[in-house]
Amino acid sequence: MKHFNQKRMLIQVCLYFYCKFLWRCLKFVMRKLTGRCELQRICYNTKPGASRTMKIETSLRDSKSKLLQTSVSVHPDAIEKTIEDIMELKKINPDINPQLGISLQACLLQIVGYRNLIADVEKLRREPYDSDNPQHEEMLLKLWKFLKPNTPLESRISKQWCEIGFQGDDPKTDFRGMGLLGLYNLQYFAERDATAAQQVLSDSLHPKCSKFSKAEWEKTRMDKAIGYSFAIVGINITDLAYNLLVSGALKTHFYNIAPEAPTLSHFQQTFCYLMHEFHKFWIDEDPMDIMEFNRVREKFRKRIIKQLQNPDMALCPHFAASEGLINM
Repeated sequence: MKHFNQKRMLIQVCLYFYCKFLWRCLKFVMRKLTGRCELQRICYNTKPGASRTMKIETSLRDSKSKLLQTSVSVHPDAIEKTIEDIMELKKINPDINPQLGISLQACLLQIVGYRNLIADVEKLRREPYDSDNPQHEEMLLKLWKFLKPNTPLESRISKQWCEIGFQGDDPKTDFRGMGLLGLYNLQYFAERDATAAQQVLSDSLHPKCSKFSKAEWEKTRMDKAIGYSFAIVGINITDLAYNLLVSGALKTHFYNIAPEAPTLSHFQQTFCYLMHEFHKFWIDEDPMDIMEFNRVREKFRKRIIKQLQNPDMALCPHFAASEGLINM
């Protein structure tokens, strides 16, 4: 069995190098036939957006040229100089091909921006909530005010926190998994789209107590929906958004909606969309109880990933927090 596995591994390695050799031969032939390098062919034959940017990213990353390989991780300020170096390396006259430089710059801004966004998000995720930090405390208290504007918080340590979906009387313990990232996202949703956030919170506590009429609830079977802990689910959806980002699944979305570098605001808008969509998905699934949360979440995750596999896909939320998004 061991000998068989070694032989299979050797065959796979040989096939990899053989395919790589064939691909480079094909690129050489295409260059001779068209008079254009692979980067030119992609930019001229593929429409702007995720399709083009992802092809450019793959071409640069898989290139045998060190300059092209490292171009996907340069500092944003060095992108313009990098484009000039690439054009020189490929012997492309920028005066004859002015659009190529513009297209490559747009792609590199997105590629480099995505990598930097991962770093920014990871930094927030790794920063623990600190109750001795005035900024952290201020954000937490603002979250309460945005979600419960007509109900004063009696004290910092209070059972009232359970009313917005925390597990105990001190929310800091619930942020351990996602650090400050969870709080940043929850506050963004509650502040930028207060009406929708308060509605989702109301539904999560008890669907029948929401602003929908009884007829509307019966029509959509929402009266059968089971509530969930708003804040805890928000932290869980933050984890989902984080993993979609780090795995690269969100490239399709960001490359289609961000004309340049995707930012933290784009990520938070995506979180708002996921919260909004998960809430509707939860109601449609009509779970028996909260114990089905992991099943529903996994089914929701698979649906989002399937959507993001479409190169033309852009998650298009329809609420206030998404007004800055560009619909391609």
